[in-house]
Amino acid sequence: MSTASSQPAQSFRVSVLHNRLPRPDGITIGLVGRGIAASLSPLMHEQEGARQGLDYRYHLIDFDRLELDDTSLPDILAEARDLGFAGLNVTYPFKQAILPLLDDLAPDAAAIGAVNTVVLGGARSVGHNTDCWGFAESFRRDLPHVARGRVLQLGSGGAGAAVSQALLQCGAERLDIYDTDAPRAEALAERLRRLLGASAQAVTDVASAAKGADGIVNATPVGMTRHPGLPIDAALLESRHWVADVVYFPLETELVRHARALGCSVLSGGGMAVYQAVRAFELFSGRQPDPVAMTASFSAAVKA
Repeated sequence: MSTASSQPAQSFRVSVLHNRLPRPDGITIGLVGRGIAASLSPLMHEQEGARQGLDYRYHLIDFDRLELDDTSLPDILAEARDLGFAGLNVTYPFKQAILPLLDDLAPDAAAIGAVNTVVLGGARSVGHNTDCWGFAESFRRDLPHVARGRVLQLGSGGAGAAVSQALLQCGAERLDIYDTDAPRAEALAERLRRLLGASAQAVTDVASAAKGADGIVNATPVGMTRHPGLPIDAALLESRHWVADVVYFPLETELVRHARALGCSVLSGGGMAVYQAVRAFELFSGRQPDPVAMTASFSAAVKA
């Protein structure tokens, strides 16, 4: 057992696993984050696992519900590894905090500087990023013809790091990044310029940036059930904008609802949620999932 046999570990065993340890012949996954009670990742993963005849179990490790401090993250990672978890998904606010705790990073995660998927195999933990591919795949499918000359991205944290690269891969010519943490926005913009030669800059005047933007992307947690509201002044949105959100619980965020009412082309966070899960399932199980089936699971749950 891990030396992390403290209160965090005890809470993990009792509140998350209900003292039912992972079966050695099964696949056990967890989602680590805050305010994740409404996540549909367990449903998508478990239904795809059942479809493939796997004993596949997916648990929520909600730091809010467990009343854990952020400092418990190393203990939770160690406990999951020692208990035989095949991997962990990682969401807000840990996508960057988990980096120094891992043994290795896949090329995608190293380039992005954020991890949302950790594969636990043997004695090593390897971080991956499926958010970038997930957002890009959703964007290509649902907003294929929108103008991409200039895009305003709100947020530069773990999700923002992945989304910024996805936007550039999808043809964004110039990326303006706004964050209430201005130094973090500048660090992301500098990273994109240095690694990709991208036309990316941090902006502090969000009104001016919105005026010149073709599209606006929310990569902040604002709009989540536990972080309600708009990430940008509603008055700055115009019908000519296309608008994308990474938040999917609720699927119809205030931003998405307001943009749709204006007549904007809209991309909700649902597509990214599905496609990042598709790639993560493959990493965890070693099997090719069915994106159509996982989309159907997500859609049915949203409509329920």
